[in-house]
Amino acid sequence: MNAIDASTDGEPNADASALILGAMLDNDHPLKRGVADWARENLTDDTLVERDHSCTFWHEGFKRIADRGLLGILADPAYGGQGRSLTEAVLELEGLGLGCRDDGLVFAATSTVLTFGLALERFGSDAQRNEWLPKIISGDAVGSFSMTEPESGSDAFSLTTTALKTEDGSYVLNGEKAWVTMAPVADVFMVFATTNPDLGRWGVTAFLIPADTPGLIVGNNQPKMGMRTTPFSSITFENCTVPASALMGAEGSGASIFSSSMEAERGFLLVGSVGALERVMNDSVDYARTREQFGQPIGSFQGVSHQIAEIKLAHESARLLMYKAAALQQRGESSMMAAALSKLAGSEGALAGALAAVEVHGARGYVSEYGVERDLRNLSGGVIYGGASGIQKNIIARLLGLPA
Repeated sequence: MNAIDASTDGEPNADASALILGAMLDNDHPLKRGVADWARENLTDDTLVERDHSCTFWHEGFKRIADRGLLGILADPAYGGQGRSLTEAVLELEGLGLGCRDDGLVFAATSTVLTFGLALERFGSDAQRNEWLPKIISGDAVGSFSMTEPESGSDAFSLTTTALKTEDGSYVLNGEKAWVTMAPVADVFMVFATTNPDLGRWGVTAFLIPADTPGLIVGNNQPKMGMRTTPFSSITFENCTVPASALMGAEGSGASIFSSSMEAERGFLLVGSVGALERVMNDSVDYARTREQFGQPIGSFQGVSHQIAEIKLAHESARLLMYKAAALQQRGESSMMAAALSKLAGSEGALAGALAAVEVHGARGYVSEYGVERDLRNLSGGVIYGGASGIQKNIIARLLGLPA
């Protein structure tokens, strides 16, 4: 990862320390604000309501994000990336969530950067990186990270998808993956399957498989409660044969690859939602200042003002924990606790804040025309994906020394 700006003694250099402190203290940091302003201008269109209704992915918007350089912000310049620090990436992705009202599009971008792209650069072979990273960074190809199965959600390593090695060194995959983000539009899949079911998690292996591989069957886009503009479906493997070159790492290293990816995902995948929560708060403040009842703005009523204050508390808490996790990763230290706290605060805070915004807006918050209820639907999923809130609490309790 090109995100660790540290000296040889493990301490961050002065520039990195200043950036981290600036990110924490300046809610209007220039990097964040610059992307937010750009997103308002370039990622606003008249089709969002219809795309949300029809569960349609905005390919043009995704390509604009790529052209802005955001999909390659962390990637090595050798592949067309920017090689920026993790803090810079989080600032700019937060700005994307603040400025773009298509939360599904923002989620597609952040998952590309922080899950698929990061794992490919860290664990892919030279050939895999050379073939796919430039395409992912430019938006000319879409990657999809595929772990979850119909019966393995929180119990991530109880996989039934198998990858059995043949005499010629190839692997034959059979099984099903469920609720796979970006699957309907993906060009390549990062797939976790078991090469030895008897070994449990130590038998899990990662593969990089092009979408047009025979035997890989992508299901139909599944409508869902929120993030409807992020496509989502099952994928099925029916005697899907891949060469040994499809391996990512060695046999049995899939659990380590997945766990490493999840630490980054837990800490930062909700960065777009943190940006969206600020937008929700700003919209609520504007409405409460202009909407009058009983001859005065509703923001003068304590019941309304306290709700908005709670949104502010949720937003600041989520932000600070997220940048703490980024700081620890840049120092090369474990961020497991900070990442779990970041995920928990970000998901729970975003949900509570979006619900409060619906209440503040009243009937306008409930009908689809104003987009407030769409934010609630979109931000509700964060308590589930990337590790449910209960899982984060388990991690936190275990790290505190409580018995497993």
